[in-house]
Amino acid sequence: MAAFDHLAVSAATLEDGAAAIEDALGVAVGVGGVHPFMGTHNRLLGLGAGEYLEVIAVDPAAPPPPHPRWFRLDRFSGAPRLSNWIVRVDDLDAVLAMAPDGAGRAVDLERGPYRWRMGVPDDGCLPFDDAFPALIEWRGNLHPAAALPDVGCRLLRLEVAHPDAAALRAALPLSDPRLIVVPGEPALRATIATPHGERRLG
Repeated sequence: MAAFDHLAVSAATLEDGAAAIEDALGVAVGVGGVHPFMGTHNRLLGLGAGEYLEVIAVDPAAPPPPHPRWFRLDRFSGAPRLSNWIVRVDDLDAVLAMAPDGAGRAVDLERGPYRWRMGVPDDGCLPFDDAFPALIEWRGNLHPAAALPDVGCRLLRLEVAHPDAAALRAALPLSDPRLIVVPGEPALRATIATPHGERRLG
C-alpha cells in the first residue's frame, strides 16, 4: 500500500518558511522538532487524517552531518518554496527495489517519539529532478498528523510537472485522484482548502 503522506516546504530559515506558509494559507504553522541525523528542523501544519505540511530548514544549532542533507537543503537559496512530496508505504524495501535509480537507501530515523524509515538519496536529490516523491515507512502506531490541531486545511490537488511526465507517472508507486502529473519544467503546485478558501503553493 502507498498513500500521500506530506508536503515539504524548504526554506533558508525555519522562521522564513513558517511566515511564508502563514501568509499563503492564512493559518498558523504549529510546532515540530529536530532531525539530528540530517541537521535539520521543522514545523508542521495538519492537512487532515494522516496528512500534513512540513516546513523544513537547516538547523543552525546542529552540527553539519557527514552526508548531504535531504531535499537539497545544503544548496537551498531564495524564498521558501514547495520542494518535495512524501509518500507513505508499508514495505519500504520492496518499493525502493522497484523505484527509479536514486530513490535512496533505507535509513532508520527518529524525531522525538516518532520512528520511521526513509529512502535517503546519497546526494540529497530525488529522481526526476525531485518530482519523484521521497518514500517513508512509519514504524509503530505514532504519526505526526495525529498530534496536530485541525485548522481546517486539506490538500485538494497536487500537480507535479516534469518534461518526461509519462515516465514519471509510470514510476510512481501510488494512485491518488488528487495527484496530477503534467509535462513541463520540474515543479510542484499544491491546491489547499483553508478556512479562507482555496489557496495555492508553488
